[in-house]
Amino acid sequence: MKTIKKISFLGPEGTFTEEALLKYLDNLQKINDRDADISGIEKIPFSMISEVIKSVDRGEVQEGIVPIENSNEGSVNMTLDVLTFESEAKIISEITIPIKHHLIAKKGTEPKNIKKIISHPHATAQCRVYLNSNFGDSEIIAANSTAEAVKKLKEAEGDTAAIGTKIAAGLYGLDIVVSDIEDNKDNKTRFVIVSNFISPKTGNDKTSIVCFLQKDKPGSLFNILKEFADRNINLTRLESRPAKKDLGDYVFMIDMEGHVHDKTIYEVLESLRNKVYLVKLLGSYPLWNN
Repeated sequence: MKTIKKISFLGPEGTFTEEALLKYLDNLQKINDRDADISGIEKIPFSMISEVIKSVDRGEVQEGIVPIENSNEGSVNMTLDVLTFESEAKIISEITIPIKHHLIAKKGTEPKNIKKIISHPHATAQCRVYLNSNFGDSEIIAANSTAEAVKKLKEAEGDTAAIGTKIAAGLYGLDIVVSDIEDNKDNKTRFVIVSNFISPKTGNDKTSIVCFLQKDKPGSLFNILKEFADRNINLTRLESRPAKKDLGDYVFMIDMEGHVHDKTIYEVLESLRNKVYLVKLLGSYPLWNN
């Protein structure tokens, strides 16, 4: 099969990021371009978010996908920091998926026989109520990722289970013993696809920027926000992050409705450039509405 595109993702295989990537590709084929051929796409896993994004910068892949925000735990700081301070990659799309945790074991394993459970600490924390109620006496073993936890089951004893994804269970030929064991059924993670271009305008877009201040002084944030209010631009996210310089210095990360090629968005960015040290465009891309 001829490779037509390489896409990097936060691995190893079987992670939620790969699950999001598969949904993104399916959506690309079914909604955005019904004639799109995804059979020649090569998925390349990296163990670190920074390496996923920098593989785009280096030209090793055409696109990369990383998590950027979780409804329970907030922003993924590593993704924000790399996009802001270390990369020129641009966000070209976003996708949100529900985070569904499954209890996975070797074929034929009964829940009553499970004495050990392997998973990433975030996953076990998100299933705390279920585990306390059903496996209060079981040993909880930490893994580097949910995908690694499921992979370890291949060599584990029969009384061992893992918490992981549906695709990881299928990848290693294991059974899902109990589905959807997460405590918060509304838990979701937003992922972004990054590349080296600006997505074309669709009419249903959002734009992400970072504002670097010349110096922090009273009214700095107000002066930024006033530019959006005066033009009736709706902001969907506002967050401050350390500027990686002196203690107390911050940059402001802003998501807004609209595309950089819209007249009002272009005007507000130009106006901001006269008020702050730097405005960095992280991307203009279609809103995820699924």
